Amino acid sequence: MIEVVLRAVRVDVGSSTPLLLLEELGGERVLPIFIGAPEATAIAYALQNLTTPRPMSHDLMSTIIAALGGKLFTVEITELVDNTFYANLRILREGKEVVVSARPSDAVALALRAGAPILVNDDLMDEQGRVIHLEDDEAEGSEASEPEPSEAELVAELREFLDTIRPEDFNQ
Repeated sequence: MIEVVLRAVRVDVGSSTPLLLLEELGGERVLPIFIGAPEATAIAYALQNLTTPRPMSHDLMSTIIAALGGKLFTVEITELVDNTFYANLRILREGKEVVVSARPSDAVALALRAGAPILVNDDLMDEQGRVIHLEDDEAEGSEASEPEPSEAELVAELREFLDTIRPEDFNQ
């Protein structure tokens, strides 16, 4: 398994769909995963440490895991089958490991809340990982290169997308 970090949540220009970019630690490959708008919002809230008056689903799930004596110790993006990514939540409870299947977007949203590492299957990263040169990778050594967008800028970009999306956009 390869440990990754959430590099960015972006909006794909062609499809207007939110996209997770999971970057391998100590490497240059990025695993892009298309996600839904509600999950992108949940991830954006976690990145900004925003709380809501009532718990969102991922906050509720994190609370339930803790209330039942469990601890989310890692999430794993395991495979891609028919253009659908799969993930597992690995929870430790009473000295036993419990593995729960999850969508990658939900797994990442929970990992951010729990501070759990995100792992990607080696073969999956070999097959689907891409070298993506983001803003700070361009013009290496040049003072003219743009700085990496802040989390606040990424969240603002995501919010702008969410404000403009309509239900009929998903029926294409």
